[in-house]
Amino acid sequence: MDPLMREDVAGDVSAPHPGLKPFKYNPKNSRLKAEDSDQDVLTLARERMRALFERFDHVSVSFSGGKDSTVVLNLALEAARELGRTPLDVVFYDEECIYTENIDYVRRVAADPDVALRWVCVPVKHRNACSSESPVWYPWAPEDRHLWVRELPQEAITEIPGYDHADPATRLSIPEVSGLLFPPTLGNVVQLLGIRADESLIRRAAVSRRVVDNYIIKDRGGYGGANDVQHAGNVWKAYPIYDWRTEDVWLAPKLLGWDYCRVYDLLDQIGFTPGKQRLAPPFGEEPMQRLDQYHQCEPALWDRMLARVPGAQTAKRYSRTELYAFGEIPDKPHGITYEAWLRDLVTSNFPEKEAQAVSKKIRAHLRMHYRKTADALAPHVDHPLTGYSWTFFVKMAMRGNFKDRRQPALGRRTPEQFQKDLAKYRADLQRYQGELAEARALLGDQ
Repeated sequence: MDPLMREDVAGDVSAPHPGLKPFKYNPKNSRLKAEDSDQDVLTLARERMRALFERFDHVSVSFSGGKDSTVVLNLALEAARELGRTPLDVVFYDEECIYTENIDYVRRVAADPDVALRWVCVPVKHRNACSSESPVWYPWAPEDRHLWVRELPQEAITEIPGYDHADPATRLSIPEVSGLLFPPTLGNVVQLLGIRADESLIRRAAVSRRVVDNYIIKDRGGYGGANDVQHAGNVWKAYPIYDWRTEDVWLAPKLLGWDYCRVYDLLDQIGFTPGKQRLAPPFGEEPMQRLDQYHQCEPALWDRMLARVPGAQTAKRYSRTELYAFGEIPDKPHGITYEAWLRDLVTSNFPEKEAQAVSKKIRAHLRMHYRKTADALAPHVDHPLTGYSWTFFVKMAMRGNFKDRRQPALGRRTPEQFQKDLAKYRADLQRYQGELAEARALLGDQ
């Protein structure tokens, strides 16, 4: 259990707390709005929450039971009660392979008379990074009824108007289909999500698009595909705690006495630090590295998960090895180019449809490199201007990068450091060019 959650807190919880410090970005290097106020992040989040209720006709919380969405839920409930906007719409996508305690916690939330919880159990597309042969899986898929890890909950909503999920080939992801939950009759809708900038570069980018109201994003709808799923253009997304740190996320429930999912107590007991404790779909690229937590926390659930999703057992053992393109990667076969090797990797690692998607993403990243420079890629050393090397693309060819979470490694450098990195890049490139020249010479001799 997190130490912050163990003891009662004395004092005025409405006053600013020294632990909840204002969050500031350097506006010189980021489009994130710098907070010039001395208010703490709890106060700022409460102000944003009230503003969202005042600006939108309908407010909905996207709730997973995790720590971030717990904070968003409780802040939204505060504002809804204060402004007379209860019951609060809360949407929970049940992803089937979830902890029993997570289910119990969601039921405790649903029991609150100020909460109108929608418990959605439909087959949506989830990434399965455990297996290149089965790169997606679908919770609650009727064709897999014999493999479900548990029975449908009594609260389950099994149909979403406008979403035809009968054909696996046309199923969509949660972000793609969620707009259908908000018809035009609700007016302008905002979905509240617990996305924070300090969790990843991708999430930081999500709140870096504008200087003013950067935590509110228009959901454009119209996702295409066989379903041609669209909504009426009346949906926005908002990230009211985008500037919170992990410490803040745990301190607020401690200060305010909020309930939380007790799975975090188990994760603490088995050695996961607060920054590593996450409740997320278990089989994606990053979450599969923590599959052992399911085995330790709830062995009976883990046994059922093994049969549910192809590759789960292998990923539990080897997800941090070169088999899944973590750490060291295989050496390129001698005498061929990286381009040729990438084509072989993609076609051998993925079915045809997914291979086309991976190839498209690789080409997109290659274009990003060559927009900035005409320099060739080096095998292992990142180009100091673009952050790309052939190693980046090899890992993409092996793992897929279906959610665009793999991005080039770029950071601020002094002029001296830039020159050192440039020299390392040139040396690496020269070795590779020498290898190719040697291979061409041998072919010429033959």
